[in-house]
Amino acid sequence: MVATTLCYQPCHRLLLVFVTVLTAGLLSAGPPKNALRLERHEEGLLFIDKGQPVLFYQLAPKSLNGQSRRANYIHPLYGLDGEILTEDFPADHIHHRGVFWAWHQILVRNHKISNSWLASNFLTRVIETKSISTDDGNVAAQVRSEWISPKLSNATGKPQAFLEEITVVLVHPSEENLRKIDFVIHLNPLVDDLFIGGSENDKGYGGFSVRVRLPGDVRFLSSRGPLTPQRTALQAGPWIDLTASFSTNGGQLAGISILCHPSLPGFPQPWILRSSGSMQNPVWPGANPAHLPRGKPLVLRYRLIVHRGDLTRDTLERLHRSYGNE
Repeated sequence: MVATTLCYQPCHRLLLVFVTVLTAGLLSAGPPKNALRLERHEEGLLFIDKGQPVLFYQLAPKSLNGQSRRANYIHPLYGLDGEILTEDFPADHIHHRGVFWAWHQILVRNHKISNSWLASNFLTRVIETKSISTDDGNVAAQVRSEWISPKLSNATGKPQAFLEEITVVLVHPSEENLRKIDFVIHLNPLVDDLFIGGSENDKGYGGFSVRVRLPGDVRFLSSRGPLTPQRTALQAGPWIDLTASFSTNGGQLAGISILCHPSLPGFPQPWILRSSGSMQNPVWPGANPAHLPRGKPLVLRYRLIVHRGDLTRDTLERLHRSYGNE
């Protein structure tokens, strides 16, 4: 096992990220050039498959001219032909950021202390990151972080961590026309009486979200058939797929599917879907905040499937059944 230390210094804060490589192959000649691998960069981690970028995990805090400072999210997410699928700091909602998980309402003892969706009074402070390679060719980044807010301080007046997050992002080697990417998000409260909730309106959006580029020809598919997004959340089953001319290769169709694991609370979760200027979100818990008991970590599991061309409804049903059985 080889351990190295990666240091960031964003906005006058020294952030130590311990990167541990847990694969014997990296101790010798290194992985084959076409293998799935993980690279350390100044601001985060880059997954590479067969020489092409897969996704970048943003670990260091980032802002736009001092606004909407955030960390611990995915951008860019790349398609199989190298096209960028996600957006960061879009003009219509600068708080949206690639693939992210966030909530409007974060309350401790009935007091609202943060809005991680808007990145208001909130920051994820990354503590430790491990890179793990497996025998079947998968590569994962495990990130341990703390949620902090200036509205919750300890006895010395410094921000007190109120939740520990351990997130695993696991990338599978690409198959002929698709790639699977798993997210396992552990939320472990460090204080009593912690609640999280979505937007305080009839939309209730919040939780795992994907801010994807939305070409004009985007179309939606679910286990119930083709979908038309609506203003409020709709019931669409355990997965949705977006297909459009994302590709830079002569307008070729490409897409991204979001799969919800059967272990999720509220499964199957309702969906906020948008065909322009917004994100795609399996909603949990909605406008009414959910209690996260101390000592009982909540686990949220989602899978993204990035694909080339169309995926049929039957194929996506099969892929979801396989995911649910894992």
